[in-house]
Amino acid sequence: MVAVFPQKHLTDLAEWHRMGEAGIFPPESHLELIEGEILTMAPIGFNHSGHIDRLIHALTPLLANQAVINAQNPVQLGDLSEPEPDLMVLRPDPDFYTTHHPKAADVFLLIEVSDSTLRFDRGQKLRLYANHQIPEYWIVNLIDHCLEVYRQPDNGDYLDKTVLGKTDQLNLLALPAIEVAVESILGR
Repeated sequence: MVAVFPQKHLTDLAEWHRMGEAGIFPPESHLELIEGEILTMAPIGFNHSGHIDRLIHALTPLLANQAVINAQNPVQLGDLSEPEPDLMVLRPDPDFYTTHHPKAADVFLLIEVSDSTLRFDRGQKLRLYANHQIPEYWIVNLIDHCLEVYRQPDNGDYLDKTVLGKTDQLNLLALPAIEVAVESILGR
């Protein structure tokens, strides 16, 4: 007798989109496709959503006409992943990405606001973003009240990691003239 083991069924973007179009998932579902697996993401709490609003408020005037700010929308990373990061700073697009989702090459900066998902954001999501050469990845760490900045993607990791506090400032890698006060992201 040959042993038979259950196997995962991994899906790709085409099948993922067909499932969405067929209405398989309830509208209130918070799902992401990560490396072929459909993952249920944690509900977004008040502190989390408030920090996303704070990021939009802080970055919008700084980035006017230089980039597109995209909040909680998909980014296509290869054929097996379509995460929905909390915020992305994207290359300008004349149609504002109305005809396609952005891809890795469109991303200047990707940001996750993290409390209950900190381990996942530092682990699987960091590896995913590094593998797809996202040049700059920030984690707004609500547990330790800091901003984790990851740069220089290399072989599934980032070579440069910096942890910043409220009194620090930083410049965007893709737009070095843009200086961001960390306090404007973390609050007082």
